[in-house]
Amino acid sequence: MITSTVNGRVGGSFRDPSGFVFWRDGVLYRQISLLGRDSYDRLMSSGLYDRLVAEALLIPHEEVRAQTNRSVAAYKVIRPEPIPFISYPYEWCFSQLKDAALSTLRIQKMALAFDMSLKDCSAYNIQFWRGKPVFIDTLSFEPYREGRPWVAYRQFCQHFLAPLALMQHTDIRLSQLLRVNIDGVPLDLASRLLPWRTVCRFALLSHIHLHAKSQRHYANKAVNIERARMTRRAFEGLIAHLEATVGAMRWQPRGTEWAEYYENTNYSSEAMQHKHQLVSEFLAEADPWMVWDLGANDGRFSRLASDRGIQTIAFDIDPAAVEKNYQRSRQAEPHLLPLVLDLTNPSPSLGWAHQERMSLLERGPVDLVMALALIHHLAISNNVPLDHLARFFSRVGQWLIIEFVPKSDSQVRRLLATRQDVFPTYTQVMFEQAFQHYFTIRRSVQIEGSERTLYLMRRRDRVEHLVEC
Repeated sequence: MITSTVNGRVGGSFRDPSGFVFWRDGVLYRQISLLGRDSYDRLMSSGLYDRLVAEALLIPHEEVRAQTNRSVAAYKVIRPEPIPFISYPYEWCFSQLKDAALSTLRIQKMALAFDMSLKDCSAYNIQFWRGKPVFIDTLSFEPYREGRPWVAYRQFCQHFLAPLALMQHTDIRLSQLLRVNIDGVPLDLASRLLPWRTVCRFALLSHIHLHAKSQRHYANKAVNIERARMTRRAFEGLIAHLEATVGAMRWQPRGTEWAEYYENTNYSSEAMQHKHQLVSEFLAEADPWMVWDLGANDGRFSRLASDRGIQTIAFDIDPAAVEKNYQRSRQAEPHLLPLVLDLTNPSPSLGWAHQERMSLLERGPVDLVMALALIHHLAISNNVPLDHLARFFSRVGQWLIIEFVPKSDSQVRRLLATRQDVFPTYTQVMFEQAFQHYFTIRRSVQIEGSERTLYLMRRRDRVEHLVEC
């Protein structure tokens, strides 16, 4: 679970004048300003908060007596239930972004029934908690004003609808546009990138193409939102149409390099069974609270941790593998969170002053890291030296379960088939020497029926200050 030893505001919590999030002695709080008092009181007294929490759509909180920031006029302080791991929309697979969008619309429909509305629809207001998308911004609600248009409509289209459409109709990798555009994909850009045939789809024509055209038309014109009118019935119709549009979106994972990895692996059933046994034994010895599985593919080995009740984040570069993993995990696996991540270019610090969105390393370190059938891809396909890998893993976790795959393995021979072997240091001896600088090897076992070796390592205490540099 992400905690902070530094007291003060969270870097990404400064844009909302209604309040902000801050750390105090390792506990996360939200301060509500006097400006946000009326909306917060309406949320709590109307019954909407209780309904949303009961439906697991809003993160629960409790009001507490805590020291406030005296530089801001404070009304109340609340302590939200902690989220084990903070993820971002550019790390989600297609179905995660779709489920987050549908949850946001469901919240808006429910809010309207209590005469309230969402004043913003940022995808960053959603986190995955106990296996499901949940809204985390208590201050995003405001009283509904009869006749006023939905002020969060454009943001919903930029954060959810546009990237989903691009992922479905153009290329699944365009989800990474959310990493470049922190306030969602600009609609004019989405309109240009979408294939022409999408103009024939009324939903995309109206919500993206014509919406983008309208934005261009009014870009340099003053618009009085108080004079714009939208009846409650039209408001409800807009939400229903968006819900139907998002609900109909589909993306079938196929055709990527790793989508069928375990169907094409060189593991025999004996080797696979022995590897399962070893990973289970190593997990039991380390006894972690949270695991990061780097290169998790469809999560087969991630589940050895999550099935034990261990909070497990399953990272993989392949959107198809992550999609398959999520479609399975969302059924009944509350401790597993699949995410898309390129380990050679992991999520960086983003936003104002590089503090609004945390890098991967800022969300660690974690108790235990798994790197199974991974390092030969990093060392050979991406030319990352073994000592660089060892140092990186020592920064990420206290314990490490890692698999060494020698050059004689058929998977490594495949990687070297089309290139010159310029990796004389890629040997098991050199691997152990590189990692022993940062780790103590607790166990090393050759996997039966293969030439691969599985290691359990623990970071050396003497290098803790080095890995933080």
